[in-house]
Amino acid sequence: MVVSIVLVVVGLIILIGFVSIYNGLVSSKNAVKNAWAQIDTQLKRRYDLIPNLIECVKGYMEHEKTVFENVVNARSLAMKQTESIKEKAEAENQLTSTLKSLFALSENYPDLKASQNFLQLQEELTSTENKISYARVAYNDSVMFYQNKKEQFPSNIVAGLFNFKDMEFFEANENEKEVVKVKF
Repeated sequence: MVVSIVLVVVGLIILIGFVSIYNGLVSSKNAVKNAWAQIDTQLKRRYDLIPNLIECVKGYMEHEKTVFENVVNARSLAMKQTESIKEKAEAENQLTSTLKSLFALSENYPDLKASQNFLQLQEELTSTENKISYARVAYNDSVMFYQNKKEQFPSNIVAGLFNFKDMEFFEANENEKEVVKVKF
């Protein structure tokens, strides 16, 4: 009688532990999905700002057509890219690069730099870029927490039984990893 009670109690403890681990993995996976949704929200905001920026700048830089085309093409590619986190990150990094070239080129146009619309759009885009950076950090933290939980014992057993998949980090491209050289 005592042995059967002990076995039932041990079985219940194992079952409670199993359910707890499973629920923790599900919560972590959902936190990663939520963090990705935060990035997606900020990316959509950036996509919405870019056409306004292009229209504002067009009148000042009529002969800089290739810069506009590069920005528009990079925006289109980034909006369409949904295959994987890595491919999405590469497309977003390309868009960021083309926007930087647009802002660098604007330095040659004093009237544009003085335009209130341009300054406001530039500030909104800069603010959005900062939010995207913050959202990337939060996303990568969520992925790391999930991956750690998925790979540590005894969670790895539950994760394997229920086929929990690896999540991808949102990584910077090689150009963003380079150290900026400052010369005086």
